[in-house]
Amino acid sequence: MSGTPCAIVTGSSRGIGRGIAVETAKAGYDIVVNYAGNEAAARETQKLVEEQGKRAEIVQADIADEADRKRLVDEALARFGRLDLLVNNAGVAPKVRADWLDMSMESYRYVMDTNLTGPLFLTQYAANKMISLKRSGVIDAGRIIFVTSVSAYTSSTNRGEYCLSKAALSMTAKLFADRLAGEGIWVFELQPGIIATDMTSVVKEKYDQLIGDGLTPQPRWGTPEDVGKAVSALAQGYFDFSTGSIIEIGGGFGIRRL
Repeated sequence: MSGTPCAIVTGSSRGIGRGIAVETAKAGYDIVVNYAGNEAAARETQKLVEEQGKRAEIVQADIADEADRKRLVDEALARFGRLDLLVNNAGVAPKVRADWLDMSMESYRYVMDTNLTGPLFLTQYAANKMISLKRSGVIDAGRIIFVTSVSAYTSSTNRGEYCLSKAALSMTAKLFADRLAGEGIWVFELQPGIIATDMTSVVKEKYDQLIGDGLTPQPRWGTPEDVGKAVSALAQGYFDFSTGSIIEIGGGFGIRRL
């Protein structure tokens, strides 16, 4: 299909989302730069995307909010006339790391609303739009990517709500992959490991030590660009016969070793 494909990248003002936005632009996509509260950072991402020769439009939306989720998709369609790729990247960590036995309902709801409920219903809404776009010939195929975490299968008892949200999001990706395959929409899950971002900066010393002690076979922090390059490969269709697949971006973290 002619025309430049369009991608929504949630939470793309900084961190992993910014890396994804820039690498996806390099792959030939125009980008909807989504942010919840940091407009200045979103504008910096916009600039970086435009430096790749692609169009970038900023849309403020909190994916934990139903009206914002729908507006994000609707504005993307209004501005670009199409939606080829949705990257569910936006996520939060608990505001306070608390023991699993002391986790509050407030913290649970805060994390789950953004990390699970938001991307689930955003994807539901976007997928229905993609189906219509594909049936009408506007797009050749739709692609949806869920950015989860190695925390989907790794226990951290001082941020259990985060682990739980990512484990549930992993199943969400499988369910959408199953349901949408017949519609020509491919769904993938990326599991980043220890990635250098604002979110992980508060535990830098801890993970520097763990990596130095051999936690991962590849002895370095991951970068947002590492995640972005994986999205780029998926966006370009290199894995279109692999819907439902999980790709870990963790330097070998998931390898069981003796």
